[in-house]
Amino acid sequence: MDIQQQLSSEFGLRMDYTQNIINLIDEGNTIPFIARYRKEMHGSCDDQVLRNFADRLKYIRNLNEEKEKVQKVITEQGKWTDELAAALDQAMTLTEVEDIYRPYKPKRKTRASVAIAKGLEGLADVLQAQSKSFVLNDEAQKYITEEVPTIEEAIQGAKDIVAERISDSAELRKELREIISEKGFIVCSLLENENNLTYETYSNFKQELKNLPSHRILAINRGEKEKCLKVDITIEEKLVFDVINRYFKKNNPDTDAVMEEVIRDSYDRLLFPSLERECRNSLTDVANEQAIKMFEVNLKPLLMEAPLKNNIILGFDPAYRTGCKIAVIDKNGAVLDTTVVYPTPPQSKTEESIEKLTALIEKDKVDIISIGNGTASKESEIFVSELIKHCSRPVSYAVVSEAGASVYSASKLGAEEFPDFDVSLRSAVSIARRLQDPLAELIKIDVKSIGVGQYQHDMPQNRLSEVLNGVVEDCVNSVGVDLNTASPSLLSYVSGLNMSIAKNIVAYRTKIKGFKNREELLSVPKLGPKAYEQCAGFLRVVGGENILDNTAVHPESYDATRKLLKLFDMSEEDVKNNNLTLLPKLIEKAGEAKVAEKCGVGVPTLADITAELQRPGRDVRESMPKPVLRSDVIHLEDLKEGMTFSGVVRNVVDFGAFVDIGVHQDGLVHISQLSDQYVKHPSEVVKVGDRVDVKVLSVDVNKKRISLTMKGLEKAEE
Repeated sequence: MDIQQQLSSEFGLRMDYTQNIINLIDEGNTIPFIARYRKEMHGSCDDQVLRNFADRLKYIRNLNEEKEKVQKVITEQGKWTDELAAALDQAMTLTEVEDIYRPYKPKRKTRASVAIAKGLEGLADVLQAQSKSFVLNDEAQKYITEEVPTIEEAIQGAKDIVAERISDSAELRKELREIISEKGFIVCSLLENENNLTYETYSNFKQELKNLPSHRILAINRGEKEKCLKVDITIEEKLVFDVINRYFKKNNPDTDAVMEEVIRDSYDRLLFPSLERECRNSLTDVANEQAIKMFEVNLKPLLMEAPLKNNIILGFDPAYRTGCKIAVIDKNGAVLDTTVVYPTPPQSKTEESIEKLTALIEKDKVDIISIGNGTASKESEIFVSELIKHCSRPVSYAVVSEAGASVYSASKLGAEEFPDFDVSLRSAVSIARRLQDPLAELIKIDVKSIGVGQYQHDMPQNRLSEVLNGVVEDCVNSVGVDLNTASPSLLSYVSGLNMSIAKNIVAYRTKIKGFKNREELLSVPKLGPKAYEQCAGFLRVVGGENILDNTAVHPESYDATRKLLKLFDMSEEDVKNNNLTLLPKLIEKAGEAKVAEKCGVGVPTLADITAELQRPGRDVRESMPKPVLRSDVIHLEDLKEGMTFSGVVRNVVDFGAFVDIGVHQDGLVHISQLSDQYVKHPSEVVKVGDRVDVKVLSVDVNKKRISLTMKGLEKAEE
């Protein structure tokens, strides 16, 4: 397979762009670096396209390696042919390569291998040929030996060999696989199990495989794993036997009966069980990729939520018996105070807690209270709304996801950051910081624990981590990182860096009392020229010697940037003073291509430099929706059908979106209620963090379920 041609075709890229991307990846450049600083070489592909490209490149190379291995094994057996060469060349998937290899693959002991060892392969050849003059008993007589004492044993051995050949036919397997996926059904029934009420939906369940949504596949798999469901694939047998007969039955009256028997045995014993496993595995693979895709889609807006900078925040980690843990952080995230209060049952020391926290809020000048949404958060939210009424200064609150906070608290990183803090106090700090700077805090947690999506524990964990870490990497690098304040965790996600180098940066930063320019990075141990090239543009030096160090302009483009400024009688002082509003118009008037040529860069790089010069130090997250701040609480019991609310999308799944409307329980907007138009997938309409207007359809207080609709309502203004 010509990899360059294949990828150019699949991604709609020019051949030279494709080769450039392959070369850049092979040279060890990271995806964020390629996406941002090598746009001329690939036509300005975004990071998502480049990650998909890298995944596909890896798959095709693996496919080619497998083809080479298969060819080598078959050649060593002396069975390589031009037909096999052509089939292998045309194989586009690992499954197709496996099908071709199947007849030549060393097998464990089978009925067919035993028959072959007894010398019955010749009889199988004659049986499979189905010659008109063929009399099976007469032919079988020729194969009677000490090991094969009877005609019946000889015939059975030949039948076993032919049955395995039918099962091993690559062309047949491919066609049947397609028929099953197109015409087959999945059938479920409940087993006796104390947990099977969870899977009542799948009692006597039957659905076409081609219409089976991903979330349903994963639910069925989990039900089967928990021994609550019996799951089978079914298909109309006439469809499959018509195909098998076309390949292997020659309509000879003398052999029809025995071949029908062989085909039935091959299908029941070998072919269908194998294809059913393959089909289930394929469905699961597709469902896993879809679920991982939803994690990816949900995670990015969560990480890119607008930070609430320049606020003093009180982190409130709810609990019952052990009390609610409190941590106050300053505008830079440093901990000012910690305490524990007991406003929730069983202690219910409401007045004492109000008095204690009111004093703390006044002392530390708290602006916002960040409440974790875990155990006892409803009671805590009710308490906080009452607490606010007793405060003399304006205070509001927000409920944040505490998913993964306990993981961070008990982690080695949490212990290193706060060695003197109790585990639960670390959670309170994390909850406060999640509101102050979501990205900087959430990257400290294993991304699988952040809790956006479904069935994360059922996913292939390596693949899930690979994709989600890619999202984190893209987010961190698109925002940029303050070189003088970033934690090692945050720095480790910067292009070209790892945790070891990140710790070296922090140690060197402490030693020199802060970086004054990017170039000083070259003095950091283990940070060589290649790592510097990859990371420099994504690291910011705020208030340093060079204003360009506080932008996403790469040091390799500093000369070009100075040429650009000089062309229009501007200086770096103008960049500092934000005096470049006319620059885009001046470039347009002079001709973008001509200006780029004079500066020695491509047009995409010129556009990026121009944009950066107008916003030094700007955080791209500032344009994202701000967290919803509240001062009072709504109860589930207060909800009535027809009420409308402005809410925030907390999670997007295949069947709809969960929206926080200020009640402890998120409401579900089913996919059918997302829009007046047809919606193929919820992610087409909403994403995590979106503000949306919703109307209450129904409320089930006992089951704590809220059904919402967005039909007839416009998307809320951000």
